[in-house]
Amino acid sequence: MKEKKAFRVNGFLAALFTLACVVLGAYLLLMTQLELVGIVIALIGAASFTAPVVVQPNQAAVVTFFGRYMGTIRESGFWITVPFSTYRKVSLRVRNFNSAKLKVNDIEGNPIEIAAVIVFKVVDTAKATFDVDNYEQFVEIQSETGLRHVASKYPYDTFEDGGYSLRGNAEEVALELSQELQARLAVAGVEVIEARLTHLAYSTEIAGAMLQRQQAMAIVSARQKIVEGAVSMVALAIAQLQAEGGVELDEERKAAMINNLMVAIVSDRGASPVINTGSLY
Repeated sequence: MKEKKAFRVNGFLAALFTLACVVLGAYLLLMTQLELVGIVIALIGAASFTAPVVVQPNQAAVVTFFGRYMGTIRESGFWITVPFSTYRKVSLRVRNFNSAKLKVNDIEGNPIEIAAVIVFKVVDTAKATFDVDNYEQFVEIQSETGLRHVASKYPYDTFEDGGYSLRGNAEEVALELSQELQARLAVAGVEVIEARLTHLAYSTEIAGAMLQRQQAMAIVSARQKIVEGAVSMVALAIAQLQAEGGVELDEERKAAMINNLMVAIVSDRGASPVINTGSLY
């Protein structure tokens, strides 16, 4: 099913035509011997005004004639369409759908709570009317299904470089969710304008444990960065000392210096200086 334009005539002109036909038919019926012609003209005028429709801005009227799709009227105003036809109004306005808080397992199996807002509008009224039972309900169900599918593909959070997470890559997740929903809702003639996460949290039963895990992983990640930086600083210090030529260090002294510098840099407390008045030997 694909949308097409419906036959339509300006409603005010159709009203004048109907009035003229009724007056002419009444005149022929009452004042002349052409009773049959007058009846036919009056019936034609009356029949031409059997399908009036008023279309509001950002609204469409889907016209059917005894079960057959005749087209859609998108222009706002007062119109007359195919006689004896019926129509159904479809909103073309941009709308929001706020999903409920869904409980989903992320890719690591952790239960999380997630919700999203979907911004959409109808772009094909024929598909929205005839290809699905109720396009608004279809949008709700498919949006929640797509949200569950996308949420199950990523971890809630990760401290590893190069990996996507629901919390750390909100823009990428939102883009993938929009593409996923567009593929699902195209059959209903709906265009997804935007999709954004509005709620993301661990489920209450594991929130405390996962908070401790996040803190532990953050500490490990921070310590790893500190150690990497300390190694670079120690290597730079030794290389600079040797390059200036003022200090000659054998392997044992290098090891002692490295040990002292690493302790001073990596320690989370202020280091206490120790003055060596003797010799390592």
